[in-house]
Amino acid sequence: MASDIPIAHTPPGGYGQDLPAPILASCAEPLSGEAVDLRGTWEVVLVESNGEIVAGHPLLGNIQRIEQCGNRVVICSSGVVHDMGADGTLENGVHDVQAADFTTEIHVTASFEEGVHVLRPEGMPIEVRRWLDGSEMVWEYGPMFTARLKKL
Repeated sequence: MASDIPIAHTPPGGYGQDLPAPILASCAEPLSGEAVDLRGTWEVVLVESNGEIVAGHPLLGNIQRIEQCGNRVVICSSGVVHDMGADGTLENGVHDVQAADFTTEIHVTASFEEGVHVLRPEGMPIEVRRWLDGSEMVWEYGPMFTARLKKL
């Protein structure tokens, strides 16, 4: 069960260039009924801001590995490990650090809402959303950008 596996956190200074070993590999619990299946390793191939494609955006080529089991989601990307229960509570959401400096704490609720994985950082007026659009994943970071990712 997902609840039997210890919660993972970003190591001090981030995990570096290589993704850490999978966190939920031993979990056999089926995905919760409301979950959208985002499992896999994804690469950012397009970034838009204000409706315009941003050539040369620093997120192009960014790799994200998403693991899921039950209602639990683990996203490894940019040196951070964000492990969460997608039940809409702050208690079971992300309790980790920002990728910007690997020290600033963040607390984020996570939920699945009508086929979308939604993150709401505490104290910030934004939502981070991920959903599938055909064979691509769309990653929307509030009003800042929308990225399209292809599964590797």
